[in-house]
Amino acid sequence: MGRRKSVCCGCSALEVTLAFLFVIMTGVCVTLVAMMFNWKTDTTDTAVGPCCPESQDPPYLIGVGRADCTGPPAEIPLMGYANPQQTAAGIHTRLYSRAFIIDDRRRRVLFVTADVGMISQRLRLEVLQALQVKYGDLYRQDNVVLSGTHTHSGPAGYFQYTLFMITSKGYIKSSIEPLVNGIVKSIDRAHSNMKPGRIYRSTGELGDSSLNRSPHSYLNNPEDERHRYKQNTDKQVTVLKFTDLDGDGIGMLSWFAVHAVSMNYTNRMVSSDNMGYASYLMEQDKNPGELPGQGGFVAGFSSSNLGDVSPNTKGPHCVNTGLPCDYLNSSCPVGGTKLCKAFGPGEDMFDSTRIIGHNIYRKAKELYGSAVEEVTGFLHFAHQWVNMTDVTVQINSTHTATTCKPALGHSFAAGTTDGGGDLNFTQGAVEGDPFWDGIRDALVGKPSNQTQACHHPKPILFSTGEMNKPLPWHPEVVDVQIIILGSVAVVPVPGEMTTMSGRRLREAVRQELQSDGAFRDLEVVIAGLSNIYTHYITTYEEYQVQRYEGASTIYGPHTLSAYLQKYRGLARAIAQDRVSELPVGPQPPFFQNNLISLLAAAGVDGKPENSSFGDVLDQVLPVYRQGDVVSVTFVAGNPRHSGDMRDKTFVTVEIYDNRTNTWEVVYTDASWETRFHWLKGSNRQSNSTVEWHIPPAAPSGSYRIRHFGHYMLRRFPQPIINPYEGVSDVFEVAASFYYQ
Repeated sequence: MGRRKSVCCGCSALEVTLAFLFVIMTGVCVTLVAMMFNWKTDTTDTAVGPCCPESQDPPYLIGVGRADCTGPPAEIPLMGYANPQQTAAGIHTRLYSRAFIIDDRRRRVLFVTADVGMISQRLRLEVLQALQVKYGDLYRQDNVVLSGTHTHSGPAGYFQYTLFMITSKGYIKSSIEPLVNGIVKSIDRAHSNMKPGRIYRSTGELGDSSLNRSPHSYLNNPEDERHRYKQNTDKQVTVLKFTDLDGDGIGMLSWFAVHAVSMNYTNRMVSSDNMGYASYLMEQDKNPGELPGQGGFVAGFSSSNLGDVSPNTKGPHCVNTGLPCDYLNSSCPVGGTKLCKAFGPGEDMFDSTRIIGHNIYRKAKELYGSAVEEVTGFLHFAHQWVNMTDVTVQINSTHTATTCKPALGHSFAAGTTDGGGDLNFTQGAVEGDPFWDGIRDALVGKPSNQTQACHHPKPILFSTGEMNKPLPWHPEVVDVQIIILGSVAVVPVPGEMTTMSGRRLREAVRQELQSDGAFRDLEVVIAGLSNIYTHYITTYEEYQVQRYEGASTIYGPHTLSAYLQKYRGLARAIAQDRVSELPVGPQPPFFQNNLISLLAAAGVDGKPENSSFGDVLDQVLPVYRQGDVVSVTFVAGNPRHSGDMRDKTFVTVEIYDNRTNTWEVVYTDASWETRFHWLKGSNRQSNSTVEWHIPPAAPSGSYRIRHFGHYMLRRFPQPIINPYEGVSDVFEVAASFYYQ
């Protein structure tokens, strides 16, 4: 099972000898050899060498698909920093769902990576319900993985548990529907595009793009364990290359452990952040001439064990003094945690997103180009639902322990160096604060003695497992799952695993899968933030330090041990071919009532006197050069009135084609080079500013910028919503000249 393919994969001696002599005698390149033997030698997408026209293993059926899943880019909180005031006000880049289906003619698996903060239980259940309606039992909870890239700049409001509803202005249908519909549409496209093909894998390391934001916690892990690894974050990039039978690339799937928080907590625009930008670059590279979101090649960049991994590579410093923050608490002498911030590597968050995203893309492209190890063998999968509040784990030969009802510690409120809290909490708190404990007791109740003892040494801020109004504050039932693609085992994790937690899980799964001699050549990857979100998963030793990650490990100090036990059971069942004997477990709830909504309806739009929606308020200049920023501001309506804008755009940048006397769209609001800002003013009035950051390669010519939207005239007795559009003056982009 899952053996590696050699580059030559069984060439005959005659073929090798003839090819060798021909090259030596004539000096002609290998391409001519291929022409003689009718072999394919495209070095960019061909998976194997010229002496390997066909693999000896049966091909998989493979389908790839991508779809827009961007929600309303206005007034809805962004998911990630838990700040209800950080509401959407425009688009930096659009969000996409990317689906990959593999079928070995015995079994089928589906992996989706979506530009979303995390997969919530509600989102997964709604997607599975939609797939059941369309495809029956073809796509189910056991063979479908939904994973989030962990961008902190996507619309929130797609959770059914109270804690997340409170911090996201509730359960918002206009937010979750584009996610469900976009994910399902990407699956539809992958399903309809299925064809025979092959998969190749490649691994490498990417440095200078991540650092550990809780090194003190990491150092609490056993010394001998730490010495097995060169660094305190995983630098490994794993790439799967998907091709058709001709060797032409049709898609790529990659895993790398880093937080998608290059766009920081001050950002107000919907953005796919660094992982999304890596996908953008790869797809633009492989779909030349296409607008973003178009073209057949699909590049998915998936999260991994990123729990303690930051992209802000300049590290944390006190913004008021420039000095390093306190090592244990990540706080500053004046200003506390709020002024301890991590930055870099760029000059601002846009530049940092560009640099980190480009680094990830560049490494993945390199590995994609060099991938020659074919993934072969059967597909396998195993899944269970588990009540994570009551799992008994074997600590040693004589002692057991249990997981706990969910609870968040004091250090949870401190935030991280990627985005600190507003109050006077600090990371590393192992004792409670009488002031905040008193407020907690008065507002939501005191934690029970049993819960406090179970979570020790965590001082509990919110005993969420004992809070059930209007609905439970945290989930009890979670998904555990493994899918195996021949020689690659994908382990979907329902949260954010720290570096060492992920290492232990990968090793545990590998050991079990290889215990009976099968899966000898196995690559194990962690797919983070999958299927349901349960905050963080630290090691027992990291938990004792109670930095943010430990305080956010909601099922107590033995959470990781419980997961290791459950995933070992899945892996063992696969290795022994006993998956059918696994208990399904308790099904998760699908709440119909008491889903709160705190988001006010979008009001009627106003406009300045003697103006119309779409009129230009601030006009473009007549001439620009490459590297300049074009800006134009329009009288606008609330983008929420535009409804479902998936596969559409609020913005176009157009160039005039003198040959056809027509305007050609060259950029949309999905493009990296554009920024769509929406600003709500007084008297119900608002405006939209469109920026185009002219790239160095932009051709000279005549351009214009258009803006599309909708405005509401009245709400009662029936809402009247009309479309509008605005267009800038024509401007010229002239070639830039540089003089020494």
